Amino acid sequence: MTFSMLRSAVAIGICACLYTTSVDAQLDPLTVQIQPLAQSSLLLDIANAGDNLVAVGQRGNVLLYKNEQWQQVATPVITHLTKVFFFDDLNGWAVGHDATIIHTKDGGETWSVQMQSTKIEKPFMDIRFYSENDGIAVGAYGLFYRTADGGKTWTNEFHQELLFEEDIGYLNDLKAEDEALYLSERAALLPHFNRLIRLADSRLLLVGELGMVAVSDDNGQTFTKVDFGYEGSMFNAIQVADSIYVMGLRGNVFKSDLSLSDWQQVDLPVESSINGALVTQNNDLYLVGNAGIVLSIDDTKAEIITRRQGENIVAIAKDSKGQLWFAGSKGLFQLN
Repeated sequence: MTFSMLRSAVAIGICACLYTTSVDAQLDPLTVQIQPLAQSSLLLDIANAGDNLVAVGQRGNVLLYKNEQWQQVATPVITHLTKVFFFDDLNGWAVGHDATIIHTKDGGETWSVQMQSTKIEKPFMDIRFYSENDGIAVGAYGLFYRTADGGKTWTNEFHQELLFEEDIGYLNDLKAEDEALYLSERAALLPHFNRLIRLADSRLLLVGELGMVAVSDDNGQTFTKVDFGYEGSMFNAIQVADSIYVMGLRGNVFKSDLSLSDWQQVDLPVESSINGALVTQNNDLYLVGNAGIVLSIDDTKAEIITRRQGENIVAIAKDSKGQLWFAGSKGLFQLN
């Protein structure tokens, strides 16, 4: 039995709500998408776009925070969007279910589809550009696509180095016996890739299911797995000065120096899964998670800022005036 067959029923990446069925792609998003309550619906990420904020979530919803107001903007998709990333003030990308990638060139005002496939049936969970043209999108079951032309075309990659050793041997034997079955099995054996971040020294750090933490010093062409002694899912990662934090299932948060070899567990006062993180210019670190938890972290010590019962918090961002915004199962809010 391979390690991949031992997976728990934990939802991919951030929360179980990501796995609701995609909306019928035959519907016209421009006629069914705009809703008066979109700001209080499921929203899964927030990103800064210059002086503005952009939030994404269910049914292809995108909301733009401009002039101190949130306003929903139309998008060409009605599949759930899980992550949004801006390379600069104007150029941004959002990803989601059905291997969806959409792009904006005007700070989130308008969007166009770069990739979408109902046949792939896997969600992208993150996207990262390291130049105006070069980027990577990652997601469920090892979903990994690369572009070198700003997203006009995307190429699939399979990173065998991130398989468990047992699975590598299994696939090698299968490839010699049955090519079709090999390709089918290969598509399901890699762990879910939940978050991809770029460190200050330009290395890429990838975290995911089954305690997977991996680092690349060649822009994701190859990865080296990092062992930190935990086998649960990691949902996010962040750099704070010369420290790296990875976080995930049941309140498991670990800290290392830049060597990624000396990991310490951060003692949290809760066991809620940690989904999102934000570091301020003063290196203040905030974490957010399930059961409405908001935490501040000082080195390896954690303090509860607030709990909002009955909801899951997925993402956190700071606007141009220094105010914190949160996104999750009940939409967007600020702390009172």
